[in-house]
Amino acid sequence: MYEAVRSRRAVRGFTDRQVPREVLERVLSAAAWSPSGSNLQPWRIYVLTGGPLVELKKRAGKRVAARDPWDERQYEMYPPNLKSPYRERRSAFGQERYSALGITHEDWEARQRAAAANWDCFGAPAALFCYIDRDMGRPQWADLGMYLQTVMLLLRAEGLHSCPQMAWSVYRKTVAEIVSPPDELILFCGMSIGFEDVTEKYVRTGRAPLAETVTFVEG
Repeated sequence: MYEAVRSRRAVRGFTDRQVPREVLERVLSAAAWSPSGSNLQPWRIYVLTGGPLVELKKRAGKRVAARDPWDERQYEMYPPNLKSPYRERRSAFGQERYSALGITHEDWEARQRAAAANWDCFGAPAALFCYIDRDMGRPQWADLGMYLQTVMLLLRAEGLHSCPQMAWSVYRKTVAEIVSPPDELILFCGMSIGFEDVTEKYVRTGRAPLAETVTFVEG
């Protein structure tokens, strides 16, 4: 389990090797045991492979090419005024991510092209989309995080990788065209799933020292 935690990362390059349906079912069946307050299990998951995923990528790609405006966000992805140290961590991530691709801070067009890969699922042959009922509160949104983390760790145990993507929330209407969710559901994120393309360049982002995020109060 420790190795699954250490090796899990947001992979942004996948091969076209198919992910067996039984593997996805095994992972999601086990992930259903993730904790949730009063056992509400507030997640609603749609899994796309094959033709439906190809169609979604095609429609999203057309929107990217047409520079179609993003769909209105249904939740705030980040606070509008990030304070320290969160602002610095986000900035460092962006710098590391684009530097690995050889993209400078000033090259806005190249940064946009790299970001557009989100809506091709970075080439992944499988993707899931996580929804939540719009009437749910912050504790239930936290439950989604625990569920999705469990999914990602189980995928690692199966030799697979993933990339959670809040980016899909701004193309939520395109996703809805494919999965037809009930009106009461909000799209939280997508998740690309597959086998890693090891030729894709990346930099493993670091983590804050333990003392920066953890305080031991001992007797």
